[in-house]
Amino acid sequence: MEAAELLKKVRELEIKSKKLTNRLFTGEYHSAFKGRGMVFKEVKEYHAGDDIRFIDWNVSARMNDTFTKVFEEERELEVFILVDTSASNLMGTRHQTKKDLITEIAAVLAFSALNNNDKAGLLFFTNEIEKYIPSKKGRQHALYMVRELVSLQPGHTQTNIVKALQYLNNITRHKSIVFLLSDFADEGYEEALRVAARKHDVIGIQVYDSLDVQLPNMGLVVVEDPETGEQLWLDTSNKKIRQQYAAQFAKIQQDAKKVFRTAGADLLQIATGQDYVKTLQQFFIQRA
Repeated sequence: MEAAELLKKVRELEIKSKKLTNRLFTGEYHSAFKGRGMVFKEVKEYHAGDDIRFIDWNVSARMNDTFTKVFEEERELEVFILVDTSASNLMGTRHQTKKDLITEIAAVLAFSALNNNDKAGLLFFTNEIEKYIPSKKGRQHALYMVRELVSLQPGHTQTNIVKALQYLNNITRHKSIVFLLSDFADEGYEEALRVAARKHDVIGIQVYDSLDVQLPNMGLVVVEDPETGEQLWLDTSNKKIRQQYAAQFAKIQQDAKKVFRTAGADLLQIATGQDYVKTLQQFFIQRA
């Protein structure tokens, strides 16, 4: 991608993401995700109705009056966005690829976090860790993340969700908000997700395309697995073959739902061309 084209794309994503964040997500995002707990702020004079459990007897004795402790929520959160950049996400038929959809959602989430004064970081993965951007605050950091979302060219093609979750657990010491964006065309990640969800607040976002759901009737065609390069002939005019194809994708979606539910994590499923803004907003409101 040329520098001018990259700059234009980053700018467009910044404008769109900030607009959505400011108009739609600020309140919902803040309410949906809780801080790390309550921390002491100050003491104040006790008034009728204050909780007597929080009376500070030491200060009260020194001041010869009754004082109570005041607590506030430790609001600052750390948000990590895990982005699947494997080759299967390059497919798309609704005027955008799954990668495009993931990029937009990740940019919106990044600006939502930073607009709420939370730190945000990015982890790109395939079957290897492609790039890790430590969490920070600020507009320049957000733009850096968006630029990488648009321009990063992965060195591998396959998917390994386990490796991404294990890497996350190794770099974070405290509870964080974790968004995992992928088509989840993978298996065997149940235990890794369960471990991550026990430590973090994990939200999966499964993206898919209409071509994932249903194979069109196009006669005899060659299809290729984008992650392995394996090719085979398919007779798409055969109804049974189309039914098997649809059943395989339905199983991927159902398996993902089951894995996330068992792990105690949330899962959103969003198609290319779908109004992801509405889906995210409804999720934030439900969480709140």
